[in-house]
Amino acid sequence: MVFGNSSDAGPPTAGDVSPVTLSSDWSRVVRLLLVVGLAVVGSIGNVYMISAVMIEDYLKRRGNAFIVNIALADLLITGVVMPASAVVILAGLQDSPVVCQCQWFLAILCWLVTVLSLAAAAAESYVRLCLSPEWYATLTTKNITATILLIWMACGTADVVQFIYDLGPDYCRRRFSGVVPYQATVAILFVVIPAVLTFTLYMRIILQLHVARKHPGFKPPVQFSWDYSLMKTNMYSFFLFFLFWLPFGIILGVGSIQDISPRTFYNLAWLALSKSCINNLLYCIANRHFRVAYNNLFHYCCCKTTVAFSRRPRADGTRPTGDVRVHIIPGYNMYSYTSPQRTRDSSSGGKRSGGMSRSNRTNGRDVYEL
Repeated sequence: MVFGNSSDAGPPTAGDVSPVTLSSDWSRVVRLLLVVGLAVVGSIGNVYMISAVMIEDYLKRRGNAFIVNIALADLLITGVVMPASAVVILAGLQDSPVVCQCQWFLAILCWLVTVLSLAAAAAESYVRLCLSPEWYATLTTKNITATILLIWMACGTADVVQFIYDLGPDYCRRRFSGVVPYQATVAILFVVIPAVLTFTLYMRIILQLHVARKHPGFKPPVQFSWDYSLMKTNMYSFFLFFLFWLPFGIILGVGSIQDISPRTFYNLAWLALSKSCINNLLYCIANRHFRVAYNNLFHYCCCKTTVAFSRRPRADGTRPTGDVRVHIIPGYNMYSYTSPQRTRDSSSGGKRSGGMSRSNRTNGRDVYEL
């Protein structure tokens, strides 16, 4: 199946849309400004997003490495894929098959990495908010690093195999011979299952919080509100990703049974790529800690003002000792604020036989069981 009226080789016809340089109906200056603008805004935003996790005291936790991984995948799109198109436009070329193949390779790689990283971020939020401290203790820095490396290796392998054996749609020549078993396997393992798992975990967290709020004495600390807000931001990022990429996925499926206009095909492809420029803005808008970090970075980089990148010290001279985690799963709610056991625990210094204290310290971390 061939998209539109393009031939098997050679540049697109007049008035067509190039996969590298966009529509030839637009002037060269307009195309250059559009691509460069997306690349600059997106790259700066993704650098800000990665730096925010490094400088903001609350965001400096090992679980947020998955958020950094998503931003890194977006940075490859805005810092490599889009500038490559700008170079081709500056060179005055209509198209470049080599550049197009490299762009398509990186786009698929970053797409797969983002899907798996979104699923990993959802799983981390579920463990942090809903399970016991023992479960969260298993998410060590070593395990998280190994998970991130495994994500890149698995996605890279799937991407390399597709290009070596010429499996799947030919993005640059607009050819699609239909869904092959390899494509179906990759779609199920790398897209469908992670997407369903991510959605299920977020819905479970929301439902369990709804149940916990029915207790009249449910008064979570402010740290819980921060954790829940970050979880919701990750969920919004998940929906934003599929909002931008789903139309292109649908058009690929339609292309297996009928011809598709090249203009529609490549415009939707660039719409999907532009998600990498928007995701960092979503975190700035939806999450207060990212917003504060972005503001500090702006003043430090642009205004050259002195900015404190950590929390203010407490009045007694001590600093926060770590994460404050709240568990809302009903199974761990037996010693909640509404439980009569709490009164006896308070009078005995927070200890109870055969159970867990409402507030204890594990490895320098305040742990609250609701």
